[in-house]
Amino acid sequence: MAFNKRSRLDPSQVQDRRGRTGKAVAAGGGGLGLLVLLIYVLLGGDPGDLGTVMEQQPQAPAAGGEDITNLEEVCQTGEDANTRDDCRIVGFVNSIQAFWTEEFSRMGGDYTPADTVLFTGATTSGCGNATAAVGPFYCPRDQMVYLDLDFFDELQTRFGAKGGPFAEGYVLAHEYGHHIQNLAGVLDNPSRATGPESEAVMIELQADCLAGVWAHNATETGYLTRVTDEEIAQSLDAAAAVGDDRIQRQTQGYVSPESWTHGSSEQRQQALLDGFRTGTMDTCTTPGW
Repeated sequence: MAFNKRSRLDPSQVQDRRGRTGKAVAAGGGGLGLLVLLIYVLLGGDPGDLGTVMEQQPQAPAAGGEDITNLEEVCQTGEDANTRDDCRIVGFVNSIQAFWTEEFSRMGGDYTPADTVLFTGATTSGCGNATAAVGPFYCPRDQMVYLDLDFFDELQTRFGAKGGPFAEGYVLAHEYGHHIQNLAGVLDNPSRATGPESEAVMIELQADCLAGVWAHNATETGYLTRVTDEEIAQSLDAAAAVGDDRIQRQTQGYVSPESWTHGSSEQRQQALLDGFRTGTMDTCTTPGW
């Protein structure tokens, strides 16, 4: 994957809070506790309950004096996105929002931009206090995406994903899929039911599908020069890594479909692939859309 070296990045779409808080320590349970918490809001979850959950997680005090990167200075072109991890996030966010802006305009609507917040260890959100333990999430209350870059290492070391830049693009596109759902009213009054056919799972699969729609059209935004089969494979592998069945086998040793909230590895891969193959939102239909 390569960003167009001549493309101009817009760092104003990404807030950089890294270095403003210390690393949070997950309470009890060791790795299992961390994974269970991660399942709760990983790539979506129920952000409405995030504040309650995260109040149980102790936070280290602010670590004053750390250097804070000025994205406005270091992330200016696609060349910067090719060489820096944080600038790559800026490039993905720019591409994703450029696509949805154009898509909404084509449908006669207006897209409302959503910032991505980069943080280290812990931060605050409109959905409550958040630590890196929860993984990336979208908060509908403040319409922002939250991300600790260390998550991408966790995706490989704890969940067995192969990783790769486009796996990161998929994660961000999935969270922005939730933003699209929020703008459309899909996230209003979510059901508490769980299971393979539950509304919760359908919402997550739709966000995966919307991520695939962006991937199909990514090069047309001008930020990416190409999307290869290998890169699509990276995103499919990441989707499989966070399937409910795969996580349950890792954390509890067996699969309990009745408790699924995000869908199986197969479901998530298929939803992403459906969106990528067609490149249209019409593919991503679920009840309530």
